Formats: sequence, structure tokens, C-alpha cells
Amino acid sequence: METTTALPWPARSAVRTGGGAAASWRWLRPLATLVGVYLALCAGVRLLLWWAFGRAGGVSIAELPAICGLGVVNDLAQAVYLFLPVSLLLGLAPRLPQRRSVFAAVAWMIVAGMLFIGAAEYFFFEEFDSRFNLVAVDYLIYPTEVIGNIDESYPVGPVLTAIALAAALIVFALRPYLFVEASAPAPQWRQRMVALLVHGALTAVMAVLWTANTLDVFGDRLANELAANGPARFFSALRTNHIDYPSFYRTGDAQVMFDRLVADLGRGGGSFVDLPHGDLTRRHNANPAGLGRLNVVVLVEESLGAEFVGAYGDRRGLTPEFDRLAQDGVLFTRAYATGTRTVRGLEALTASLPPIPSESIVKRPGNEDIATWGKVMNRLGYQSSFLYGGYGAFDNMNHYFGSNGFAILDRARMPKPRFANIWGVSDEDLLDNALDWFDARAADGRPFFAVIMSASNHKPFTFPEGVPGVPPQGGGRLAGVRYADHALGRFIRMAARKPWFRDTLFVIVADHGARVYGRADLPLNTYEIPLLFYAPAHLAPRRVDTPTSQIDVAPTVLGLLGLAYEAPFFGQNVLAWPEGEPRTLLFNHNHDVAALQGDRLCILGLRKTAHCQRYTRLPGAPGPETTRFAPIADDPALIDLAIAYYQTAYTQFTERRYR
Repeated sequence: METTTALPWPARSAVRTGGGAAASWRWLRPLATLVGVYLALCAGVRLLLWWAFGRAGGVSIAELPAICGLGVVNDLAQAVYLFLPVSLLLGLAPRLPQRRSVFAAVAWMIVAGMLFIGAAEYFFFEEFDSRFNLVAVDYLIYPTEVIGNIDESYPVGPVLTAIALAAALIVFALRPYLFVEASAPAPQWRQRMVALLVHGALTAVMAVLWTANTLDVFGDRLANELAANGPARFFSALRTNHIDYPSFYRTGDAQVMFDRLVADLGRGGGSFVDLPHGDLTRRHNANPAGLGRLNVVVLVEESLGAEFVGAYGDRRGLTPEFDRLAQDGVLFTRAYATGTRTVRGLEALTASLPPIPSESIVKRPGNEDIATWGKVMNRLGYQSSFLYGGYGAFDNMNHYFGSNGFAILDRARMPKPRFANIWGVSDEDLLDNALDWFDARAADGRPFFAVIMSASNHKPFTFPEGVPGVPPQGGGRLAGVRYADHALGRFIRMAARKPWFRDTLFVIVADHGARVYGRADLPLNTYEIPLLFYAPAHLAPRRVDTPTSQIDVAPTVLGLLGLAYEAPFFGQNVLAWPEGEPRTLLFNHNHDVAALQGDRLCILGLRKTAHCQRYTRLPGAPGPETTRFAPIADDPALIDLAIAYYQTAYTQFTERRYR
């Protein structure tokens, strides 16, 4: 008679559920599936970014395997963080995958979120040639303008619909791997706790060891951006939004760096008034040969890179008005922005301060009552104003200007415009209001000083109807340049009819270039901007080839007027710069800061890195084809000079000594 031996209960359970230890870990299969989807989507986005933008930027297909391989490492590292909540959900509610309708909704939301982030990365890369960075963090702080801009610039409805459908199809196709049979026993409590502890410990180890968030090992910026993980870049930017300079960047002895900076600043003239107390204030004496107390209007053009301007070599005829004015003004042929954001441009123009990492002082706490061009002009008897076509609460502009000697006229204070989009009133409306504002100031009998920030040359690129060559919608960036130029020419013609026009100096400058692109760590061609001084009754036409930064504009204008003043400005009067003396120009890109002197560029990065490059600017319009970068041996003197500028500027601002 055949006999049978009863199996113990755990063994019988294993037989029913498909076998041993493997079956006991089946509850983690949904997690593994979602991680697999994430890695696949990350790889797909990486390939799409390479195809759409990397090839045009010079990243060859031969580099793609290494980029993708490193990308998988970066994606896996970020998956440890991102999927910890999913582990917790499955560990604390192990039967959830058995409830198919509920878990299908959860899985759909997770997959839809992945797809949404992938789509956002594509559009962000299209605009900024970068994974998520500090700009993405800044934009989230002001959702009204940003969401409105997205809604007006992109096909939001179709994209969201496609994401929803694609997520549903993915969840449906993977249902055998996402759901667990209703008859399957729940995993043991001890087993679940072990899994959660392992995942938690791995997350903690990653948080300590993986401080860079993504590995950057390639020799050019664009390849590193392609290999990076987008969410990791975002969280890194969020964590370092208001960064402590000494903790992350190379430093030197404070007094030695201060003395090094004083020596460099002193090359531009003026006399320091209180160096023993760490005060950088310089006294500039009156110059009887100066133009005198002219009105000063600084018109800051949104995103107008020199690459679009005919006076700088562009042949598309996009800026006939600027080009006409340039024939009768002082044109600076080598002018550079300090950064890639509007607040960086405004910071440089109004405070003459280096672009300390990583956030502009316009948005930093403690920016009240600092040294600004407006306060200098007020002490000289001027009326200082800031005029902006949008709502000045954006990027903290109203607080910054209002706390530093400027009266404010923004969209909230303007009469109903003829045209406006999410970023503000049209440039024509803004400048019409500016004319009325200046009429009122001129009636007071005192000279006026004003900074006007335009907004039209920005996505969604929508404009009033009836402007020749400018479609009201859908014309893109080139239409934006044409419209900004049209509004500029119209403004100057209307101003010319005003009694105050003859005694007004107009400074036309951009806040930054259109976008940063290319393989260089800091592609300086994208930082080249137009800069023009226009006062036909007082200035003879000329070209100035001395390299000039936005932080030089205030000292140069004050020197041109010949007015005596005291200020701790880091900029120099370029028109009085000693011939043959090399200039020190300063730049910011994301977390990197840099100093350029002659053809040598020193870049300071996070984790106290520093390296040098040789920068060659070839003749022709600004662009990648006229720019060359080559690694060179570290230049200790230039590295120390860069440290001196940024370390001292950071200390001056944070210790409230920039007065």
C-alpha cells in the first residue's frame, strides 16, 4: 500500500504558489516592474534628447554608448530615492497589488508622473540646453507666470492627453507583472521589514556617498547633461538654491584674497576710502570734461543676444532699428552678460556686483539697503525708477528695487494695456507708459534715472497685431527679436519729440542672451549681448572694442557723465580703461562661476573644483563657429583672482558690508 507523507504547511504553501523562496518575494515584483519602466523611460528620454539636441551640439553617435552606460548608473542611483515610497507602500500594505482596480490607479499615477517628467525634460532642454537646473527651481517658486507661460507656449492639452493614454496602455500591458493573484499569501511581516530596512539603509548610504547626485565624467558640458538624470539634477539645484560659498567652493585666506581683489580693482582708477575696515568703497572725483547731469534711461532688452543683431554681424535683418541707432551712438563690440537669467542681468547692471553662486542677490534675503546705482544717483540729485511690464513681485524684483532707492512702475500700476500676455504688457505699452512717467519726472525739474525691463521677447512670443513682419502668434524667437526692435525704434522716435530728449543718455543693453547652448562648460558666445550708449546731441559715433561686462555699465556711465561719487562697485569705467591692460570679466552658469582675463578662462565649480581653459574668439558674428575652447594647465594667479572676486563679493554681501 502506497503511503504519503504530509508536507509541513510552509512547504504546501510554496507548492501552491509556484515554488519556494522565489514565490515568497513575489510581492516585490510590482516594485521591480515600475523601476524597470522608469529605467526604460529614462533611457528613451536620453536617446530623444541626443537625437533632438545632442547631435546638433556636436555629440557624436560614437559617444552614445558611454553616455547611455553612465546614464543607467545615474538613473539607478536616483531610483533608490524615488522608489522608496513605493517600497513603503508595498511593505505596509502588502495586499494592495491584489486589489487590481486600486493598484491599477496607483500604478497609472506613477507611470503618468514618469511620462510627465520626461516630457517636461524635453521642453526644458529645448529652451535651456540642460537638464533641470536652478532655473527649474526658480520657476516653481512663481507658478502663476510659469504655468501661464507653459499654457501659452506649448500644446498642454494634447500632451497631457497623450501622457494619460500612454500611461494607461503601459499599465495594461504590464498587468501580469504589476498585480498579484488574489489567492497568493501575504509575505511575512519579518520579510517585509527586512526589505524595507535594506532599501532604507541603501537610501541613507546613497545620501551620504552620492552627494553629487549624478556623475559628470565627460570633457564637455552637453555630454554630461545627456548622461545626467533629470530629477537628480532638480533635487541638487533645490538643495543648493541658496548655497554657502565657503562650504562648496574653493577659498583662500580672506585678507590675502581681499588684497588681491583690491589690486585688480585699483587698475581702474579711483581711491579706496576705508580699506583697513574691509570696505571696498572707491571715491571717483568729478571730471569737468564729462557730459554733466544728463537724464539716464537704461533700456534692458529681454533675451536679446548679440547673435541676432545686425550691428554685431547678423545678416538676417532682424534689428534695423538698433542697427540705425548704432550708427549714431557708442557701440560696445565685446559686451557680455554675467549670467543667463533676468535677475542676474539686473543685479549686475544695478549693483555692479559679481554673480555669486548660486542665486542672484535680487532674490536673496538681506538685499535691502545695499549699494546700488539707484542710490548713487539719488545722492546726486536724480530721481531713480524701475519700470517693468510684468508684475514686479515675480523674482522679488519689486522688493529689491523698492528697498534700494527706486520708485516702481509695474503692470499693477499701469493703465489697462492694449496687449498683454502672461509675462506682461507689450513693449509698446510699457514704453508708452515710460514716456508719460518721464514727462512727470522732468516736470519736477530734477534729472531722472530709470531702468526699464522689457518682457515681449520671451515665450510664448505673442504680440499686438499690425506690426510689419511680426505675426501676432506663432512667430517664435525671431518674431520676438523683430518686435522688440520695432518697439525700441518707436520709443526713441517718440522720445525725440520730448523736451527732455536732448539731455538724455539712453543705454540699450540685454539682460542675457537667448539661451545657453553648446558643449563648452561655459559657452561665452551665448553671453555676448548688445550694448549701446545713445545721446546724439552729446556723443559722437564710435566703437569700443574693450571687453565689457554688465557690471561695468554703471561705472562707465557715471564716468562718462563726469560725476563725483563713492561706491564699492566691482565694475570699471571701460571708457577710461588703460590701453593694453587686460580686463577681468565675470560669469555665472548654473552652479559654476568663472573669471576671464585675456584668453584665459578659470571656472570654479561645486566641490571646490577649479580648472582653466584657453578661450579664442574668432572674427564674425557671435556663435559656436567663432568660439574655441581648449584645456590648459591650471593658472594659479588667475584661479586666485577668481577666488578673490567671488569669495570677497559673497562675504561683502552676506555680512552686509556692501553699502
